Amino acid sequence: MINPTKRMGKAMIGTALSMSIAFSAGAMLVANGSAYAATSNATITAYGASSSQSIADNITAIGKKYLGVPYQFGAKSNQTATFDCSSFTQYVFGKNGISLPRSSKQQSKVGTYVSKDQLQPGDLVFSDTNHDGIINHVSIYIGNNQLLHTYRVGIGVTISNFKGSAWDRGYVTARRVLPTDGTASAAPAQSDQQPASETKQPDYYAPVQRSDNSPYYSHRNHWHGYKNR
Repeated sequence: MINPTKRMGKAMIGTALSMSIAFSAGAMLVANGSAYAATSNATITAYGASSSQSIADNITAIGKKYLGVPYQFGAKSNQTATFDCSSFTQYVFGKNGISLPRSSKQQSKVGTYVSKDQLQPGDLVFSDTNHDGIINHVSIYIGNNQLLHTYRVGIGVTISNFKGSAWDRGYVTARRVLPTDGTASAAPAQSDQQPASETKQPDYYAPVQRSDNSPYYSHRNHWHGYKNR
């Protein structure tokens, strides 16, 4: 005959063991859940910390790696042997997770409008050096009155002063495509407050050299043969 006291003792031991196992399993789940949450929060924090300023710094740093790379009108996308102005911006921004369309005309329609006196590093600057209402150049504003861009065979990727330059005199508009919420995208703006005078026209013009060495774009320069810079 089994001693009731022993039976009760075994039952209590079994219950305690079950509770211990359950508690341990729960602790493991909580621990794992906490670790996952911590990882998630760290990821979110790190992602959120990817501010427009840090992205602008990265864009400038990557762009500067290609200083001196030759200019070629109609250069192919996604390669670094040659650039034209819009393939350069497309490539550099793409390396930072921001997808831009191929031509300067198309690029002038993404992001949001920003006035010239409010330019910040990473903004795209669009110019009409012919003064005929047609955008024919895009540059990256990198701060301190400087543009990072490429133009004209023999010059290639370079840094130029903005104020008083041909790109300043022919300034049309600027667009801000850098994220402000930790995400990287350059979707077309839904609401654009830019002045009506800043109209966008096809950029069908190829660069030739003026006697004063300023950039000039002319459809008569047929040897370029590529219409969407």
